[in-house]
Amino acid sequence: MPTRQTINNHFQLDWLISNLRWLLLVGVALVTFLDAFVRRANLLDVNSLLPQTLILVVAILYNIAIILLLSHESSSPWVPAATLIVDTLLTIGLILSSGGLNSPLLFFALFPILTAALRFSQLASLLIALGVIGSLGGAVYVSSRPSSWTALLPFVVLSLVLLLASMGSSFIAEEVKKTLARKREKELQSERRKLDAAQKHSRLTFELASTLSATLNYDKVLKAALEVGEKGMRELGGEDGSQIAAVLLFTHDDLRVAASRHLSPRDRDASFRGDEGAVGQALRSAEPVIVDSPVGDEALSKLISMHSCEQAIIVPLRAGFENFGVVIFGSSKRGVYTKDLENLLVAICNQAIVALQNAQLYQDLRDEKERIVAVEEDARKKLARNLHDGPTQSMASIAMQLNFVRKLIENGGDANEISEELRKAENLARRTTKQIRHMLFTLRPLILETQGLRAALEQYVSKIAETNGMTISLDIDPRAAKALDKETEGRVFYIIEEAISNARKHSQAENIWVRLRLQDDTAFLAEVEDDGEGFDVDAVQMTYDRRGSLGLVNMHERAAITSADLAISSAPGEGTRVRLVVPLSGER
Repeated sequence: MPTRQTINNHFQLDWLISNLRWLLLVGVALVTFLDAFVRRANLLDVNSLLPQTLILVVAILYNIAIILLLSHESSSPWVPAATLIVDTLLTIGLILSSGGLNSPLLFFALFPILTAALRFSQLASLLIALGVIGSLGGAVYVSSRPSSWTALLPFVVLSLVLLLASMGSSFIAEEVKKTLARKREKELQSERRKLDAAQKHSRLTFELASTLSATLNYDKVLKAALEVGEKGMRELGGEDGSQIAAVLLFTHDDLRVAASRHLSPRDRDASFRGDEGAVGQALRSAEPVIVDSPVGDEALSKLISMHSCEQAIIVPLRAGFENFGVVIFGSSKRGVYTKDLENLLVAICNQAIVALQNAQLYQDLRDEKERIVAVEEDARKKLARNLHDGPTQSMASIAMQLNFVRKLIENGGDANEISEELRKAENLARRTTKQIRHMLFTLRPLILETQGLRAALEQYVSKIAETNGMTISLDIDPRAAKALDKETEGRVFYIIEEAISNARKHSQAENIWVRLRLQDDTAFLAEVEDDGEGFDVDAVQMTYDRRGSLGLVNMHERAAITSADLAISSAPGEGTRVRLVVPLSGER
């Protein structure tokens, strides 16, 4: 049973023979009509050209049919033998119809002899030659009946030429077959290389995906991407593992080295702009960029380790329309970064960016969890301070006064003095009750849920006046009080409450003003202003994380959740103003 390679070789031979047949048919047509023109000087003599023309038309239609069979790969085992017989018959017909031994188409007799050697063997080529010789010899004998051997000399010469051609065609056929075999072997080797590269590509990508799916650690994701990229370069690019590799990620406005392999300590501290050299080109085009002689590149030359590299590739880390950075690989050889290796590095970086996004989301969740814990801890500390400074001290005072009253009674003290002390204890208990209710109100103002922001602020200001004696001025536009939804009202209330609390505790203010109004009917504006001592806003916010309080942080975070703008303006001796602007409906 023939092998697939043998079938492919025969298929290529069939195509070669069909193309060669077209070439010979064109030659036959030219020679036929030129001969008619030269010998007869009359191309309109239809009778003289009719036999050759009919045979030529049949040959053209026959070759078209063969090509259609080959195009649909529907060739059967009998087709080569049939085509050889038809070619032989057409050859004999063309030669006999155009003059026999004097025919200008004698060269066409070489075609079936050569195709027999190509498609079959030297014996088949010899048999075809003998068949042509016998046919021509019989035709010569029938038509002219030569009377001497001298008259047969052209026939003898032609017979020797055809026999020699059949012998020589075997050598030509062997060379053609060897050429086709070498070509096919190269194609198979190329296919095997592509298949091997695809298998390695798939395996390395799978290894990276397995590694990345097993971790949500930011640093491990970057290191895994570089390790798999280096392994791929060893397997596909023939590298020895000494190439340079680095991941550059955006931090604020510049690129910094987030992970690296074989970089010097100095290089790991390098920074890059996002628009310079090949790095900027890769980020702008979102396509890999290969650089020869990286030492001459504006960006890559900043890495001393790159000076020993002959070639580098920069692959962008991009998700959607967002650039996260680039991955750089550098090699001491040129021509390492083939298309297969480039595709592998792109696939690795695509996997890495997905894992980076997952790791970033996980880190954000952890940070949010820690922030919530910190906010809860701060709320507990704040509640503990308020309880210690307010109700706890008051209860201790009440206990001391009651103890004093008990001693007065035991010692037979004056009734008026006892009554006065009891009255003081009662007043202190009432103030303590108000303080506790105020604290409960700030923890969860139920009136905010039932009657809205204006009623909640009025009650809050009223409770402050009862417990601390401080008067807070409210200026509320009725339209502004109804402009926000319940959820937004809650966030705005806590921001205003925090601003008022800060003014009461830290500014030594005599007056606090709270204003609510609409701004051009497109935004809700809330202002809390005091005439206190004021402070340096920048200095406080720079050291705020070490102050043990998260009040300002909470205000900014609540404003961000509400898509609002929060601005704090203050200066020593000039008071403080907290300004909150919340966009309304479509503007939000």
